[in-house]
Amino acid sequence: MSEGMAAARSQLCLKRLLDEPQENIQKCKRVRLAPPPPTPGLSPCLGPSSPVHKSSQSQSPSRVGPYFLFERCEGEETYRAVHVHTEQQYTCQVLPLRGYQEQLGAYARIGHHDNVCGLLDVVVGQTSAYIFLPDHHGDMHAYVRSKKRLGEEEAGLLFTQMLNAVMHCHRNGVVLRDLKLRRFVFTDRHRTHLALLGLDDCVLLHGDHDDDSLTDRHGCPAYVGPELLTNGNGSYSGRAADIWSLGVSLYTMLIGRYPFQDTQPAVLFAKIRRGTFSLPDWLSPRAKCLIGCMLRKSPAERLEASELLMHPWLTNPCTPHHNVHKTHHSSHTPPQSKQEDDDQVVPMWTQKH
Repeated sequence: MSEGMAAARSQLCLKRLLDEPQENIQKCKRVRLAPPPPTPGLSPCLGPSSPVHKSSQSQSPSRVGPYFLFERCEGEETYRAVHVHTEQQYTCQVLPLRGYQEQLGAYARIGHHDNVCGLLDVVVGQTSAYIFLPDHHGDMHAYVRSKKRLGEEEAGLLFTQMLNAVMHCHRNGVVLRDLKLRRFVFTDRHRTHLALLGLDDCVLLHGDHDDDSLTDRHGCPAYVGPELLTNGNGSYSGRAADIWSLGVSLYTMLIGRYPFQDTQPAVLFAKIRRGTFSLPDWLSPRAKCLIGCMLRKSPAERLEASELLMHPWLTNPCTPHHNVHKTHHSSHTPPQSKQEDDDQVVPMWTQKH
């Protein structure tokens, strides 16, 4: 299927599903499931949770409409899917049936973008909606783990694409929330082109898109902004929270560890609330500056995605310092014990709270 045909099919699918009354959906789209994967919930808090275990690949696949669902992707509520007849491979996300149309509305609002995975098909079951997205070649979280950290030139090319995806969503009144490296996947085998996978945790801004005030709090602990931990029940800027998560992402891409990390959630949140982090000497001044433009404790002081794209580190990249391959930390940072250093390594999976 060509890209144009896929986009047209996606828009027709969206229009049909969004125009359909919610109470009539189960009557006209009910399918026989054998049996369905567990339905993920959207967590209302930032409390600790147990890791998600990957299903055994030897387990029999589940049948959902014209698709087979295979093993769950590591750490996520996505599955590898294959069309029964065409054998085309997809990525499948499972959403609760209640309110899923509002989440699909984000795809209709943002339309086509090179750095956002487009919706290809939807199958509605008795308790869940199954969202079918393009297959991919791995995510940024796994890529950073495999390479330990990225060079500044490669990181700049990839981070620019991440920023473009976020900027497009923000301009169309879509706040992404729960942004993290795993949300961005490679659409090519050479791992040079990135796209945002899934809009299921997003919030659509209604009326005045300039007002992005949110009150609910959930997300990945390592990526959550300090205002979500200190404002009590008060509101916060959704776009600014996304920018903080992007800052954590770039820091991790370049340095190979989270800026704020601890095995104990309470200690981790205390570090995030303080908002202080260290940067190694070998990182270029421009890269340090860009990270600092995002990881600002005050949300009002963080740059917007469109402003970040104009930063000199992205528009006029320079040669990194000569000791870029060294792994020592900044001379101003107290040396860490081996246990502390191990705790900072990007884990195999990222908890979703």
